[in-house]
Amino acid sequence: MEFIIITLVKMALTAFVLLTACAYLVWIERKVLAHIQLRPGPYFVGPHGLLQPLADLIKLLTKEGVVPASVNPFFYLLAPFLAVTLGLTSIVVIPFTPEFEIFGVKTAMGLTDLNIAVLFVLAISSLGVYGIAIGGWASNNKYSLMGGLRSASQMISYELPLALAIVAPLLLMNTLNFRTIIEAQSGYWFGVIPKWNVFAMPVPQIFSFLIFMTAGFAETNRVPFDLPEAESELVAGFHTEYSSMMFASFFMAEYANIITICCVATVLFLGGWHPLWPAGYGSDLVPPLLLAAAGAMLLFHAGQAVRWRSWDRFSFPVIGVIFLGLSGFFFIPLLKPILVPLFWFLLKAGFLIFVFIWIRGTLPRFRYDQLMRFAWTFLFPVAVVNLLVTGLLVALAGN
Repeated sequence: MEFIIITLVKMALTAFVLLTACAYLVWIERKVLAHIQLRPGPYFVGPHGLLQPLADLIKLLTKEGVVPASVNPFFYLLAPFLAVTLGLTSIVVIPFTPEFEIFGVKTAMGLTDLNIAVLFVLAISSLGVYGIAIGGWASNNKYSLMGGLRSASQMISYELPLALAIVAPLLLMNTLNFRTIIEAQSGYWFGVIPKWNVFAMPVPQIFSFLIFMTAGFAETNRVPFDLPEAESELVAGFHTEYSSMMFASFFMAEYANIITICCVATVLFLGGWHPLWPAGYGSDLVPPLLLAAAGAMLLFHAGQAVRWRSWDRFSFPVIGVIFLGLSGFFFIPLLKPILVPLFWFLLKAGFLIFVFIWIRGTLPRFRYDQLMRFAWTFLFPVAVVNLLVTGLLVALAGN
C-alpha cells in the first residue's frame, strides 16, 4: 500500500514539476534572449514578469479555438494531443537521484526504473514526428503540409546520428538501464577527474556528446534547425492553422522534448547526479552556499530597489528569504542524500537547457538543403567513425 501511495505522489509531483518547468522555460528563454539582445523581456506581469506564463495560459485557455472548415477533424485534433503526450512520456524513465528509503520502501526521484530505458526513449522520440506530420497534413494547408514534410524528413535524418551517438557510450557501460549507467560513472580519475562518459577510458565520449546534442537540436526543431516552422518561408509552418490550447500544445511538446534531451544527455555523458568533484573537497557544500549567496544578494539589493522598480522592495526580500530557507534544507541529515544529488542533476540539465536558448539567440537558421546535407554528409559519417573507433578501443582494452 505504501508503494502505491508513494508512486501516486511521485506521478503527481512529476506532472506538476514538468508542466511548470515547460511553462517557465518560456519565461526563462524570453529573459535570456532579451539579455542577449539588450532588452528587458517580460517585465510588467508580476515581479520581473514571473506571472507572464500564467497570463499566457489564461489567454490561451480563454481564446476561441478556431477549426478551419477544410481540415480533417479527427487527425487535426489528434495531432497536438499526440505531440504533447509523447513529449511528456519519456521523462518517466529518467532517474534524478539515487535510491533512498521512505516509510520502509526503497524509491527514488523518478517514476520507473526500466531495464531498457534507452530503447524506450528512442522509441518514443521516433514516434514524436507523427504529431507534427499529422498536424501539417490534416490542416489542408500547403504551408502546413510543407512544414510537416520537412519535420518528418528532418527527424528521420537526424535520428540516425543521434542513435549512433547513444550506442557509443553504451559500449562502455554494457547496459540499457539509466540508473546503472549513472552508477557506472561514479568515482574519479586520479581523485579529481570525474569518471563521466565524456572523460571515459579508453576513449572519451566528447564527440558522441557533441553529436548527440547537435542531433538533439534538430530532433526538437530548434534554431538553427527550426525549418518545419520557418516563419520567413512557411508563415508558421505545421501549426499555421492551429489556435488556442491546440497551438500551445505543440510548444509544450517542444519544451518537454528539450527537457528530455538534456536529461538524457546528463545521464549518458555527464554522470547524472554525481558531482563535478569529490564530496571530500566540498562538493556537498555547493548547493547551500549558492542558495545562501543568492538569498543574501537579493536581500542586499532590496534596499536599493527604489532606484529601479518599487515592487522589488517587496519581491527581493521574499525571494531572498525563500532561498535562505532552501539552503537550510541541505543540512538536514534525512534530506541531504536526496537534495544534493538532485541539485547536481538539475544543474547539469539546466546548463544544457541554457545552451539550447543561447544557440537560439546566436545562430541563424540553416537553409533546408544545408540542413539535410549537414546530416548525411557530415554528422552521420562522423557518428559512424566515432562508433567504430569506440568499439575498436573497447575491444582492444578488453583483450
